[in-house]
Formats: sequence, structure tokens, C-alpha cells
Amino acid sequence: MSETDCRNVFGLKTSLLKLLMFVPVALWAQGFVENALLFSRIQPNGSARILGVGGNQIALGGDYSSALSNPAGLGMFNRSELTFTPALNFADIQAAHLGTTASSANTYFNIPGAAYVLHKPGANPKFPGSTLAISVTRINSFNNNFSYRGTDNLSSITDWFIERSAGAAPEQLPSPYDNLPLLNFEEITGQAYLTYLTNTLADDPTNTSPVMPDDYIQYYSELEALPGETRTLNRTGTVKTRGAQYQWSLAYGGNYADKLFFGAAMGITTMRYVFERTYREDTFSFSEDPAYNPLAYLSLTEEIQIEGSGVNFTLGTIYRPADNFQLGVSLATPTWYQLADSYTSGVTAAWNDTRGTLAESTLEPIISEYTLRTPLRASVGVAWFLSRYGFIAADAEWLNFSAARYTSRVEGISFSAENDGIRREFKRVLNYRLGAEFRLNLFRLRGGLNYQANPLTSPAANYGITTYHAGAGIRLNKFYTDLAVMHGNDQTRYSPYVFFDGTGPVAELNRKITTWLVTVGFIF
Repeated sequence: MSETDCRNVFGLKTSLLKLLMFVPVALWAQGFVENALLFSRIQPNGSARILGVGGNQIALGGDYSSALSNPAGLGMFNRSELTFTPALNFADIQAAHLGTTASSANTYFNIPGAAYVLHKPGANPKFPGSTLAISVTRINSFNNNFSYRGTDNLSSITDWFIERSAGAAPEQLPSPYDNLPLLNFEEITGQAYLTYLTNTLADDPTNTSPVMPDDYIQYYSELEALPGETRTLNRTGTVKTRGAQYQWSLAYGGNYADKLFFGAAMGITTMRYVFERTYREDTFSFSEDPAYNPLAYLSLTEEIQIEGSGVNFTLGTIYRPADNFQLGVSLATPTWYQLADSYTSGVTAAWNDTRGTLAESTLEPIISEYTLRTPLRASVGVAWFLSRYGFIAADAEWLNFSAARYTSRVEGISFSAENDGIRREFKRVLNYRLGAEFRLNLFRLRGGLNYQANPLTSPAANYGITTYHAGAGIRLNKFYTDLAVMHGNDQTRYSPYVFFDGTGPVAELNRKITTWLVTVGFIF
């Protein structure tokens, strides 16, 4: 029998797959575990003045950014103001995959902050005044685009389809059709079956699987390699994410004898996150049968849209033991989110035979509703004022990313596996910020550093982020303006699919982001 005949029989090409629960070793694929970190890890934020000194704001005060970070700082206002902050982001992403590097450059305009601060003088010398503030702050930006490509001789996404399908009869696979039940498989698994990227071989009479002991189905693909054969293919992919998290803060700050400042805030957080990806494999080659060429290409698309809102509360205090020294403490509760996501997908297979090009896609989006609780944050800060020449400030922030939790809003749906993954993959971290401001009459010069520690328990990856800050400003009696620039670099990784044993193709991502922002304030 020829090797081509063997492909038609498929008897040499199928192996029994074990059904194992997948939780990613690192942030490789898009899923609930990864999103818990994404939605909990707040980026440096605030006015251009605050960002010019590295994001330090726990002990400083006198800035609208205090409404988000430490509302006690609002107690230091002695006048009212209206502020507005526009920004430009420049992102460059290098994606290295299988020895090939692809570059993507993106520019985004956004408005990361605005506020109205109302100060009311006090009649009692012990309570010289209080301040109310309404502010909006962008706490996270999801705008990223990157592409990757390479030639692979180890795996194909069809192998992943086979692994995901094992144990399910064809009529049990999810598909775009409403008359077929939806099991706990990705939607694209059913679409891959309908486009002939996977098919059933036979029931396994010797099966002893505890999952489906009476009907354990084996699957094959016409694109599998024979034993001892090398299969190569070209892979290309594009990932686009967009959206942001914003927090509206209603905050109060009080002042006792210009020594003790106290405050509280309620935050309403809104979120919109869109994840889109396209994936393609083509130019299949088989070492033992070079003439075998069943498929021109396969491609898939997926889109996930997540929207929702949440609420949190912040308490804080700042103590001034001496005129040139301040200590600040702030505690922010978890944010309790109500979220809904919408999922669609499509698979296309262009066969080099009478089947031609087949395409299947989602007829109706798959809707999910659930809640997410992010970790609480505890922060401390110090600020040392150098007379009229400026200040030096430092903050430390503690949070436990493994404490994030999902719960379902639908009876019978559990997030136990995802919450176990969060506990296992993430850990407690201590972030810190350092910064200084130099003053000369009306002018200000600033610099700082912001470090966010690695949240992963695995020593194989380090997702720590260091951001460098600089800024300048002018202060007049009724008006001020500040300019800040931030430059950061981080490394992450992305995989289009991950097998049950944690392996799969990986694109190593190196991202450089530079942000310019200006704050304009009107004092009255």
C-alpha cells in the first residue's frame, strides 16, 4: 500500500488522546485566567504633573489624581479648578516566531483624564476647608496590534482540533447550527469538523476513558504527518485588541489643622475590551510524499467583545508631622465587575479537490454573563519637600493577583477551573514608584520611575514592567499646564493554540510604548 493510500485509510495516523484540563503555564492564549490579570493590572495614571514624577500620588496631594489614588490629598486644595488631559500613545511591537520577526507600529489619541474640583473654605481654624471632586481617569488601555509569521515543522492547528474533539461524537461538536447541542468545546472545533479539517475514524473498542467510556471517538486530519514523516507549513497571524477601562471617581477630602488630611471616594469603573484574531496555515509539505497536497490553505477568525462596569471604594489619609514631610496611606477595595462577553468565529478550508473552498461561521454570537472581583490595593507613600525648590517622593503598592475571582450569573455554570488557574499562576506583588520635582519660580522640572513587579509564579517568564517618566510645567495664579512623557518596555508571549500538555507555537512579544500627555488646569 502506498503512503497516499495510507492517508486515505488514516489507520496509521490516529492516536488516542487523553482529555486533560488546560490551564496555561503563562499568558499564552486568550482566556479567563489571562483576562483576570489584564483587567486587574492598572497602568500608570493621573495628571501630567503626577505622571511626570513616576505616578507618585499617595503622599503628595493637591492634584485631581488624588480622587483615584488617595482622596485625602484633596484636602490640600485651597481653591477650585477645572482640568483636562489629552494624550498620544506610540506603540511598537516586535513579534518573534520561529526565527522570523515581524514589526507593528501604532499611534493612538486618547483622553486619559479630566476633573472638576470644588473647594469650600471652612469657618473653623481647625478645619480650614474641604474639597469635593468628580474625575474620570483612564486606568487601562487595551490598544495593541501585532502580526507574526513563521515556518513550523512541529504542529498544526488541526492537531489541536483533533485533541479538542476527542471523545465527542460528530453530532455533539459545536457548530453554527442551532439543532446541534453545544458542549464544552470552542465554537471553532465544530466549524473545523464541518469544513473537513477533522473527521472521525471509528469508535475505539478498547477504550477505558472514564470521560465517555461507551462512545470514545477518535479523530484524524488529512493534514496529519505519517509516523516518521516531517510535515512543514507556513503560519501567519494577526491579533488586534482595543478598548479601555475608565474610572469615574466621586471623592471627598478634608483637612484638620493642616496636619491630618483624610478622604474617601467611590469609583464607578467602565470597561470595553475587544479581541480579534486571524490565523492562517498554508504551503503544506510532507517529506515522505512530496506530491501530496490536499489543502491550499486554512484560516480562522475569532472575535471576543467584553463590556461591563464595576464599583469600588477608596479610603486614605495623609499625615504631616513636619512642614517638609508627609506620610500617606491608602486602601482601595476590590472592584466588583458585572461583565458580559460576545463570541463569534469562522473557519475556512480551501481544498484542492472537488470540495473546493468551504466556510462556516457563527450564526448567532455566544453570550456569557459573569462577575469578576479584582484584588484590593494597599499603598503607602512618603514625600519630602526641599523648601521652595521641590520635593522627592516614593510610593509602594501591595496587591495579590491570585485573589481575583470569577463567579457565574447563570445557574449551573462554574468558574472553579479558572479560579484554580488564577490561584496557581499569579502571586502577590509589591510595586513601587520614585520621583522628584525641581522648582524655579514658575517653572517645574520632573522625573521618575514606575516599576510593576512580575505577577507570574512561573520562573520561566518575567512580566515585570519598568516605565521611565519625565515632565515639565508652568504655574500661574489662575492657570497651569504640565507636560509629561513616559517610556516603557515589556515582554510577553502569545500562542494561537495550546495543547493539553502546555506546549504549542509561541510568538515572543517585545513591546515599547511612549506616551506624551498635557494637562491644562484653570483655577478659580
